[in-house]
Amino acid sequence: QVQLVESGGGLVQPGESLTLSCSASGFTLASYVIGWFRQAPGKEREGVSCISSADGSTYYADSVKGRFTTSRDNAKNTAYLQMNSLKPEDTAVYYCAVDYGAYCSGTRDLGPWEPSIWDYNYWGQGTQVTVSS
Repeated sequence: QVQLVESGGGLVQPGESLTLSCSASGFTLASYVIGWFRQAPGKEREGVSCISSADGSTYYADSVKGRFTTSRDNAKNTAYLQMNSLKPEDTAVYYCAVDYGAYCSGTRDLGPWEPSIWDYNYWGQGTQVTVSS
């Protein structure tokens, strides 16, 4: 049974850090692109980051670039999203998702990353991140 489980969310103050984990079971994560998305109340789900399976290349939304870092540990079948310098506008439910393939959307021919929820086959249930003083 294919399953993705996020963990690590919580309530933090502005400027603090959190690390989210995405644990995969029922399949081998090494063959999949891993995307992180978030959805705030009343807003559409947006792409936060992506890490390729080909070479571990990473891509970020402009709003998190320089603050968030995504990584993967294929031996543990787990992906991570390290979030530093958190801001209130980072408050959302965070999801990990996987797409069978080597490259994040749009990047195969060195183009810009083009996140789309429709590219991903499997999704986790989400974990809430709240940034508030």
